[in-house]
This record gives sequence, C-alpha cells and structure tokens, in this order.
Amino acid sequence: MLELIGESAKTSLGYFWKSGWAFVLGYLISSMIQAFVQKDKMVKYMGNPSLKSVGLSTLFGAISSSCSFAALAAGRNLFKKGAHFIPTLAFLFASTNLVIELGILIYIFLGWQFVVAEMIGGIVLILITWILVKATYPKKLVEEAKDHVEDEEGDEEGFNWKEKIKSKEGWYQVGHEFVMNWQMVWKEITIGFTIAGIMATFISEDTWKMFFLADQPDSFLKVLENALIGPIVAMLTFIGSMGNIPIATILASSGVAFAGIMAFIYSDLVVPPIVAVHKKYYGLKTALYIAGIFYLSIILTAMGMHYAFTAIGLIPESAKQVMNESPFQIDYTFWLNIVFAIVAMISIYLNRLFMKSGHHHGMMNMEGDSKVKTMVTYICIGYLVVGMVVQFV
Repeated sequence: MLELIGESAKTSLGYFWKSGWAFVLGYLISSMIQAFVQKDKMVKYMGNPSLKSVGLSTLFGAISSSCSFAALAAGRNLFKKGAHFIPTLAFLFASTNLVIELGILIYIFLGWQFVVAEMIGGIVLILITWILVKATYPKKLVEEAKDHVEDEEGDEEGFNWKEKIKSKEGWYQVGHEFVMNWQMVWKEITIGFTIAGIMATFISEDTWKMFFLADQPDSFLKVLENALIGPIVAMLTFIGSMGNIPIATILASSGVAFAGIMAFIYSDLVVPPIVAVHKKYYGLKTALYIAGIFYLSIILTAMGMHYAFTAIGLIPESAKQVMNESPFQIDYTFWLNIVFAIVAMISIYLNRLFMKSGHHHGMMNMEGDSKVKTMVTYICIGYLVVGMVVQFV
C-alpha cells in the first residue's frame, strides 16, 4: 500500500511537471487579454438570440477568463447588463472550454486530434445549445433569473487599450490578473491532478473497461453509453476543465470510446459545484434547465465528433502515454518549466508593483470556493508529501 501511495504521488507530480509551463503560458495570455480587452462593451453585441450574437459571444468567451467560477461571475454580470440568455450560455461554455491554456494541456496529455475535436466540437455544442434553447425557450425562468442576479462590477470608464498596453500600469495589471487567475484555480488543479495520480495507480484498466464497455465492439449502443457516462464521471470528480484532463488521459489509455472522452472533457459546466453557483445566481429551476441543456448538447456533440472523426480517419488509437517514462528528465519540458518559472516570478513582481501603486483590487469572491474544498486541497497536498517521502525512503 505504501508503495502504491508513493507511486500515485509520483504520477501526480509528474502530471504537474509535464504541464507546468503550459499553465503559466496559458494564464499569462489570459491575463493580458483580461488587462487589455474592455469587457463592458461586449454586452451590446449579446442582446439578442441571433446566430451572429451567439457567434460573437463565443468569441468573447474564448478570449475571456478560463476559470469556471470567474466565467460564471462574468456571465452573470453580462446577463444583468442586458445580454440575452442564449448568448450568455454561449459565453459560459466558450470561456471554459475554448481557451488557449486548455488546448495546450489537451495537446500535452491527449494529442492534437483531441485539440481539434475540442475546438470544433465546442462550436458545434454551442450551435446545438442555441437550437435547443430556442426550441424550448423558458421565458418565465429567464425572467425569474433576471430578478436573481446582482450587478457587482462597474463600467470601465475611459478605457483605451492602445494607451494601456504602452503603460507601466497596464503591465502591472497583467501581473495582478495572473496572480488572481492562479488564486482562483490552484485548488481545482491540485485536487484534480492528485485524484488523477490516485486513479492511475489504484484503479485498474479492467475497471474502466468494464464501466465503459471498452472490450465491446464500437457499436452505436456502446458509443451512446460512453457519451452518456462521460459527463456522469466528470460530475463525480466534482472538478472540471483543467483538473480533469489528466483523468481524461487515463480514460483514453483504458480504451474508452472517443465519444466518452470528449463528453467527459466537455462537462465542465455540469459538475455539481457549477450547478450550485447557477442555483444561487439564477434560481434552482433555471440552474437545472441549464445543466440539462448542456448535458443533452454534450451527448449529441460527443457522438457527432466520434462519427465525424471516424469517417475521416482521425480517431487516435490511444492517448499520449505521457507517463510511460519518468517525466523528471532533462528535456524540452525541463527547459520550458525554467523559462516560465521566471515568467511567473516576473508576473508576481508586477502584481506587487500593482498593489504598491495604490490599487487594492483583491481576489473576487469565488462562489465555488468553500471550507470543504480548502480542506480537501490540503489533504491532497499532505498526501503528495507523504507519497514522495515514501518514494525517497
């Protein structure tokens, strides 16, 4: 048992090591966008359910925050300011599933085919969501949801990105946004990567194969079952987005159908903590409606991607086996981690200058945070420390 604990801790830290530079690069780009793109002007393009409005909302989401809970807060604020319900949903999905850092992480752990499926499938999912919501538009629920939301952010007056990008203050804010991004996601990442190491070590491939019918031929019923089960497994992890990618690697290497893996990856917005925040923002009925629409859209999109990629021969045989060899060696990952560790330290220094310059923007109130999540995070850290001590001893 001690050997297994040590091996799982080593695997988890290996996942961290392989993806560390990608996190820094992704959140640096995200921080620059957040600092230099004026978000309050987005709402005037999101006021109706037209395909153009949904398309622009998707673009706005893709260049917005990648943290699920920050995306929820931004979406809530846009909705309160007048964004239509459907473009708001498009913004939410794009801001958690179509962002740069997620694509980099998927490439590292799963391969380029999954990145293409994530990008194309994300757009398809938003189109399916648009069709489903237009067909079932819950006018009464939307009106009730508007009564629930509260506007917490003021307008960005006097905003000029050309001047801001040339100023020291603008780059100080980049550092501040970088630190805030990490403050918002480090718990989910720690929990997700620790669970991934535990699952990779303690749960056999045979268990996953039985759960996802991996030994059965790729019949329609198997593909459907995998697409149905993928989001449920994501819900059980209680994580989402970035933290679930190493777990998706385990599923892929265990023979889970492409549809099941993509459904699992798409399921960021149906995990229980997200639904709980939607309940607080919009009310229980609206939260369940959003989760139901996304769940159905996820299943249809995952199956569509499966058969489309099968038809053109792009289904990968398996995920990249990132842990076949020790990740802790002198290779491109080592040098990239050094470079981006320096970038991270510079960003932290810029944040200190931002705070010293008279700004007092603290971290936003994270609705998805809780004492339980904090406790689980520190338990995971303790587990990793014990595991590495066992490895060395």
